[in-house]
Amino acid sequence: MSTPKPRMNFWQILNMNVGFFGIQFSFGLQQSNMSPIYKYLGAHDSTLPYLWLAGPITGLLVQPLIGAMSDRTDSRWGRRTPYFLIGALICSVCLLAMPFSPTLWVAASLLWILDAGNNVTMEPYRAFVSDRLDSSQHAAGFLTQSAFTGLSQTLAYLTPSLLVIFGLSMASTNADGIPYAVVTAFVIGAFFSITSIVWSVWTTPELPLSESERLRMRAIPRSAAATLREIVAAIRDMPTTMRQLAVMMLFQWYAMFCYWQYITLSLAHTLYGSTVATTAGFGEAVLITGRIGGFYNAIAFIAAIAMMPLARRISPQRLHAFCLVLGGIGLLGLPLIHNPWLLLLPMLGLGLSWASMMGNPYAMLAGSIPPERAGVYMGIFNGFIVLPMLLESLTIPWLYRPVLGDNPENVIRLGGLCLLIAAGLVLRVRQAKPAASPVDA
Repeated sequence: MSTPKPRMNFWQILNMNVGFFGIQFSFGLQQSNMSPIYKYLGAHDSTLPYLWLAGPITGLLVQPLIGAMSDRTDSRWGRRTPYFLIGALICSVCLLAMPFSPTLWVAASLLWILDAGNNVTMEPYRAFVSDRLDSSQHAAGFLTQSAFTGLSQTLAYLTPSLLVIFGLSMASTNADGIPYAVVTAFVIGAFFSITSIVWSVWTTPELPLSESERLRMRAIPRSAAATLREIVAAIRDMPTTMRQLAVMMLFQWYAMFCYWQYITLSLAHTLYGSTVATTAGFGEAVLITGRIGGFYNAIAFIAAIAMMPLARRISPQRLHAFCLVLGGIGLLGLPLIHNPWLLLLPMLGLGLSWASMMGNPYAMLAGSIPPERAGVYMGIFNGFIVLPMLLESLTIPWLYRPVLGDNPENVIRLGGLCLLIAAGLVLRVRQAKPAASPVDA
């Protein structure tokens, strides 16, 4: 953008990213509760990835499209703000409805809409950091988002356990067999989804566009065909740094989807010998998933703050590789642990990996893309998150019995191996300066 970007202090950067708290609280609820909800509604272990397809497919379709549209938006509310608010409203409605799903197809359909709402909000929010901050503050901006990811997902994972402490029982369920502790957690998530976005919009207005920028945007065709052509052109002109990051992202996000889909089943199998949803052990595994998930996200929150000065002193590639190695070792060792408290040890490594994933790749990317295409490139970049998730959802059901031995623990081990491969690949990434390029009509 041609408008000068004043430097922001720590509290201003914090305020602008509060909205990320609500977005990631929603994702935390999905990660820790969707597989149990599907199991409560009768899903089989091997079919769980198919029911998770909503996230990858909606992300693949929505993120580049919304990113390109926000690049071309000039409204009284700004370029990105309308998308924040619309997406947050959709998320809140779906979070309220999700735990009342009477059947598998209703829950899966709501997940499609919920993920679409999250994606409508997410990519303009990523681009907002590039819009609002000078390049020297990009790492601080994205690592602040990473910190909010850790904080919000810590609370999202722990909410059912906290509600049980306050008197709710996992044995007390609604008519569809979903515990009231899970129902209440989703209601809380709906509240955070909209209120946190409103806070950021209120405290951090977008920078005004210069007249030359407005004239340039008005000259760009805004039809659907023009938007699709812009996405294709951006893919064609993709910077080398972004292409190299894409290969690494394939493995790190395949690993995380393995973890989110099968961690509860893996714990139930390791600690209680069964993945049957009606057993007491499965309900306890749901709570343990929340506790260790809350722990690794708390580690991510602290680590993201600590990484801000580190990112200025050492290369983000080396920092990210180190964190991925620790996460990979943690997932490989997790199925060997039979004491619930010792499960916190591998979560240390996963927490460091998670903090780095949500900040360092975006910091590496932001300096290599032209500012006028920030929205579309952030959308395409997140396609490199959802494509591995889509691949995982399509391949794990085929691998589950013949290769992985019908054992959820082996899915977690596969995730650990993928993180180690990603660590090696990120060291090949070389950052380049952005070349300003015209937007193709």
